[in-house]
Amino acid sequence: MHIRLKKLIGTIVTVVFLTIYCLMVMVLAVRLLPGTTGAVQLLFYAGFGLAWIVPIGILIRWMQRPA
Repeated sequence: MHIRLKKLIGTIVTVVFLTIYCLMVMVLAVRLLPGTTGAVQLLFYAGFGLAWIVPIGILIRWMQRPA
């Protein structure tokens, strides 16, 4: 597979994944966070704000690998 095709596929997958991920985190936040303290909310948003990096990092590594 050509690297340009891999980058196109990776870009599309990234946009779709991040859109779905953000929507899921918003739903979780609405269900879990009302009535919690600021510290719990900070931990929630910090954790989920960084968690997307792992799968996208793996995808980027795949995109950069030569065919």
